Amino acid sequence: MTGMTTVRLPLDIDMRLAMLTKVWQKTKSQVIKEILESFFRAQENEESSYTLGKDFFGRYGSGKGNLSKDYKQIIKGKLHDKHHPR
Repeated sequence: MTGMTTVRLPLDIDMRLAMLTKVWQKTKSQVIKEILESFFRAQENEESSYTLGKDFFGRYGSGKGNLSKDYKQIIKGKLHDKHHPR
């Protein structure tokens, strides 16, 4: 089954597409299909940010479980200690 889609392209993109059709010796439709198929494959294989970073989460942790909750108070304390040394 084949669908029909019409796309209006800016002149610069249309000119680049025309160059590709000459280099690849294919029609505009063929070039667009190949580019879209490549894009869709890349999207399907793309890993989420979580998956890419999960091995690093918590790896260099301080061991303090309250940092995300109490960060404002911790920063205030550090600033106070900086400006009022003991």
